[in-house]
Amino acid sequence: MGMSTAHYLADNGYTVFALDVAEQQQYKNIIPFKVDVTNMDEIKKVYEEICKITNGLDAIIHFAGIYVMDSLIEIEEENFKKIFDINVNGVYRINKIFLPLLLNKKGRIVITSSELAPLDPLPFTGLYAITKSTIEKYAFSLRMELNLLGIKVCILRPGAVKTNMISASTKALNQMCEKTQLYRYNTEKFKNIVNSVEAKTIESEKVAKLVEKILIAKKPKLVYSVNANIYLKMLNALPDKLQLKIIKRLLKK
Repeated sequence: MGMSTAHYLADNGYTVFALDVAEQQQYKNIIPFKVDVTNMDEIKKVYEEICKITNGLDAIIHFAGIYVMDSLIEIEEENFKKIFDINVNGVYRINKIFLPLLLNKKGRIVITSSELAPLDPLPFTGLYAITKSTIEKYAFSLRMELNLLGIKVCILRPGAVKTNMISASTKALNQMCEKTQLYRYNTEKFKNIVNSVEAKTIESEKVAKLVEKILIAKKPKLVYSVNANIYLKMLNALPDKLQLKIIKRLLKK
């Protein structure tokens, strides 16, 4: 989604500073930087380089993130910490360092969450949902504070989008099915459900167009959703006890 949005904005006349942990190919109107959002020193160096080019930013758009699918009991501590360090702490680090450039233009911040964030977590996707719920609480609080400085903060909640994240989630799901000792049968059933949901994806360009809409809106909303799954919403609307019964029936032997 990040690459698609960067290309879309660049094609429409924006100058984009694209930060990624991977090497990027050259693209018109995009100035790439290789940076790890878990490394504050690397972020500071990129900030200094960008300050040599411009004294202000119209927006900071967050797409960096990883997807982990595992049981909350069996997951390794290293992976538990890693997803928070990227999905949550990475957003904090970028905003903290780049705020001066944003203040100069009274720009706005767009934080990518997930359709799972406002919903009750599902089994085996709980950790990812927890990080997205956390980042939304951060975004709500940040909006309150930065509004005092004339900066808007918006949340983007995409559903299933045709990106590398889909293949990553499929790989993570397969790995979980292979290694779990507690939920071998349950995860196989869960895998079939996830595959049917992820089959209903949208192109990443739709997300890119929505991002531009957020950037040019005079009075942007706090939350923007795209391709939300109606079945997840229906499940979440049910009482908690009923949700537990349904999930147990769907995944149990």
